[in-house]
Amino acid sequence: MMRYVMTLLAALMLWTHPAAAQNGPLRLELTEGVIEPLPFAVPEFVSDDSAGAELGRRIAEVVAADLTGTGLFREIPQDAFISRVTSFSSPVQFADWKAINAQALVTGAVTMDSSGKLVVRFRLYDVFAGQELGDGLQLVGTQDGWRRIAHKVADQVYSRITGEAPYFDSRVVFVSESGPKDQRAKRLAIMDYDGANVSYLTGSSSIVLAPRFSPNGDRILYTSYESGFPRIYVMDVGSAQRRALEQQEGSMSFAPRFAPDGRTVVYSMTRGGNTDLYSMDINSGAGTRLTTAPSIETAPSFSPDGSRIVFESDRSGNQQLYVMPAGGGEAQRISFGQGRYGTPVWSPRGDLIAFTKQSKGRFHIGVMRVDGSEERLLTASFLEEGPTWSPNGRVIMFTRETQGAQGSASLYSVDITGRNLREVPTGTGASDPSWSPLQD
Repeated sequence: MMRYVMTLLAALMLWTHPAAAQNGPLRLELTEGVIEPLPFAVPEFVSDDSAGAELGRRIAEVVAADLTGTGLFREIPQDAFISRVTSFSSPVQFADWKAINAQALVTGAVTMDSSGKLVVRFRLYDVFAGQELGDGLQLVGTQDGWRRIAHKVADQVYSRITGEAPYFDSRVVFVSESGPKDQRAKRLAIMDYDGANVSYLTGSSSIVLAPRFSPNGDRILYTSYESGFPRIYVMDVGSAQRRALEQQEGSMSFAPRFAPDGRTVVYSMTRGGNTDLYSMDINSGAGTRLTTAPSIETAPSFSPDGSRIVFESDRSGNQQLYVMPAGGGEAQRISFGQGRYGTPVWSPRGDLIAFTKQSKGRFHIGVMRVDGSEERLLTASFLEEGPTWSPNGRVIMFTRETQGAQGSASLYSVDITGRNLREVPTGTGASDPSWSPLQD
C-alpha cells in the first residue's frame, strides 16, 4: 500500500504514526482503509466569573462533541488530565499533555465586554511539536448565541487539522412528523446541524414535503398540499414569510430545487398526465420546459457550477439517473446497477452524486462519480431516502424509516466512506432533510 507521511496540517483519513509519540513533532500517515481517531483534549474554557465559567464549560463540550462526531477525533476525558488550564495566557505544559497522548490541544477563554457581548478566544496546539497551530482567534456574539460560537471554534479546529472545509456552523431544514403512521402531521422545522435549537416554520394543518435551502441559506423552497394539490412555495428563513410560485392552471408542481445562482428554480410539473422538468425565474415567474419525454422526470439537482442537472426518470422502464445540460437537451443515463435509483443530489464539491437505491427488498444511500462509475453503497435498511450533503461534501444526512404499523422516520448521517453512521436527535419523527451552507 502506498503511504504518504503528512503533518498535522492536512489529513483526510488519519492514522497516528507509532513513532510520533517518541520522535515528535506529530506526524500522521494517510493510508487506505484505516482511520484511527486523533486523540485531542479540550479543557473547559477559562473565565473570571461564574456565569462565564458555565458558558466556558458548555462551549468546550460542544467543541468536543463536534469533533468527536466526525469519527476522525477521540476526546481525552477531563479526569485524565494532568495539567489544569487556569489562565489563557499561561504557558502550556506540553509534557503533561504528551503523557496522556493528547496530540491536539484546544484552550480557550470566555469574557463579557462592556456591552454585554460574549467574547471567546481560543488557541489550537500541536502537542508533539510543542507549538501553536495557526493563530489564535477571537469571536464575539450574544450570550444566547454561545452554541454557534462553539461551532465556529470547532470549525476552525477541524479545518486546521484536516485541511478540509468545515461544516459545524450550519443548519438543517426538515419535515417534523408526529402522530400515527396513517394520520401523520407534518410541518417544516429548522435546527442546528447536530439537532439542537429546533424551531418550527409552519403549522401542521397541511402536508409539507421536500424543503430545500437556497445557495446562501436565506430562503427555503418546499411543496405544500394546503390547496389540496401539490404546489411550490418559497419562504424567507428570517421572517418565515412565504409566497406561492407561479403555476399553470390545471397542473401540479413539486420537487423544487434552487440553481446555484439562487434566482432559478428547477422542479417537476405534472400536466395532462405527463410529468416533466421545468425551470423558472423565481422573480418573474417565467418558465422553461426542459424535458419532453412521455416518462416521469423528477428529483432534479444542479451541479455546483450550474451547467448540468441530474434527475431521476423511468424512461428506460424503471427509475434510473440521468444527467443533462441545465438548459435541457440530450440526457445521458449514469446508473446501470441492479435495482432502482432515485433522489439524486450533486455534491457541493462537484465530484460525486448521492442517491437512493432500492434493490432486493432493501433501500440504500449511495454515491457515484458524475459519470456513474465507482458506485458505493453506504447504508442499508428497510427504508431510507432523500440524501443531502454537508457544506463541505464529506457527510450525507438522510431519512431512515422503521417498518410496521408503529414505524417512524428519523434522520441519520454517514460519512462518504460509509463509516460513522449516526442518528441525528430531533425530538420527534423527522424526514426530508436539507443541509444549509455555512452561516455568515
